[in-house]
Amino acid sequence: MITKDIDIEGEKFRVMLTEQIINHVNNLKSLYATAYEDPESFEQVSAEISSAIQEISKAVEPKPDDGHLDNLIQQIIKTVNDKNEEADKQLKDKPIKQKTKKITKKTKTKK
Repeated sequence: MITKDIDIEGEKFRVMLTEQIINHVNNLKSLYATAYEDPESFEQVSAEISSAIQEISKAVEPKPDDGHLDNLIQQIIKTVNDKNEEADKQLKDKPIKQKTKKITKKTKTKK
C-alpha cells in the first residue's frame, strides 16, 4: 500500500493506493483508451468510467469536490503509472538466477 500526498490548486489530498485502487486505476485507463479509440463507444463506457472514478475517489482524504476531481484523478493515474514503470524497471534490472540441482551419488556400503 502506498500513501501519496497530492496538492491540487493549493488543497492537500492524501490517497491510499491499495491493490484494489490500483486495479481501478488500470481499469479506468483501459476505459479511457476504449473511449478514445472508438468515440462511439463513449456512451457505453461512460457509466463504467464514472463508477471507476467514484471508487478511486473513495480512497482520497478529504473527499474531493467536483472541481478538484479531474486533476486529482489525473495525478493518481500518473502516480500509478510511475509505480508500474518502477516495478518494470526493477524486474528488468534484477539478475536472473538459474536454479541448479545438486546431484549426489549414493554409495553402497559393503558389509
